[in-house]
Amino acid sequence: MKVIAINGSPKKDGNTYQSLMMVGNELKNSGIDFEIMHIGNDLIHGCMACGKCGVNKDLKCVIKDNVVNEAVLKLKDADGIILGSPVYYMGIAGTMKSFLDRLFYVAGANGGLFRHKVGAALVALRRSGGSSTFDSLNHYLNYSEMVLVSSNYWNIIHGRLPGDVEHDEEGKQIMRVLGKNMAWILKMKEASESLIAAPERETKTSTNFIR
Repeated sequence: MKVIAINGSPKKDGNTYQSLMMVGNELKNSGIDFEIMHIGNDLIHGCMACGKCGVNKDLKCVIKDNVVNEAVLKLKDADGIILGSPVYYMGIAGTMKSFLDRLFYVAGANGGLFRHKVGAALVALRRSGGSSTFDSLNHYLNYSEMVLVSSNYWNIIHGRLPGDVEHDEEGKQIMRVLGKNMAWILKMKEASESLIAAPERETKTSTNFIR
């Protein structure tokens, strides 16, 4: 089994990365492969809502930056996905937001590529905005019918300078518990696949409120 984490921070080795590694170390201790994709310092265009990914159904976004399309191909084969972001103005970092909008649009438009994968989100920040950013990240996982992993508190850890998260003892425990719970759910899901059939995917119903 393999889990791929997305590092949405511009700092490759900053607090978001270190928080993801806290989770990843628990996964690796349970025999699960773990990889981090760092996308936070890329130039990523926002979604244009053109709908071409749903028309072409070729697992690609038509915008010509490779990072999103590379991620689609990698993540469709992963068993678990973790989204990690710092907080910018009480929300998801801009590059990460553009990446997630396009990534999850392509995945949904091509048959629900992330459906029933095990997913988690985490946030690293200095002071405020953790809950709102954590909530926003979870919207992507919920909409995709993923299996969400919890910890013993919100998946939020605090630190200003790179490395400061090592001083947040509660935050470190949250990340450890998250990793252990994710490993357990992945193994439980694998063990039950031959025993319990997954529900069939329903075609999405879309309703407008203005007639």
